[in-house]
Amino acid sequence: MIQLKVLNPKRVVYEGTAESIFLPGDKGEFEILAHHAPIISLLHSGDIVVDWKDRIPIKKGMIKCLNNECVILVEE
Repeated sequence: MIQLKVLNPKRVVYEGTAESIFLPGDKGEFEILAHHAPIISLLHSGDIVVDWKDRIPIKKGMIKCLNNECVILVEE
């Protein structure tokens, strides 16, 4: 499982665990699964999809994922 936090400048948008995080990367869409290699990436407008069901619309942002802990900073 992945520990996930999605934050914007005003509040915590999402916090919990996930099996899958699908993201709109600046170079294309990608998915984070448990034990993913460390990654830092920019995000463009689209939806973050958590466990193939919860959608979080964003304008842009960035992700840092290391040791099954992901923090995503977004502009909603």
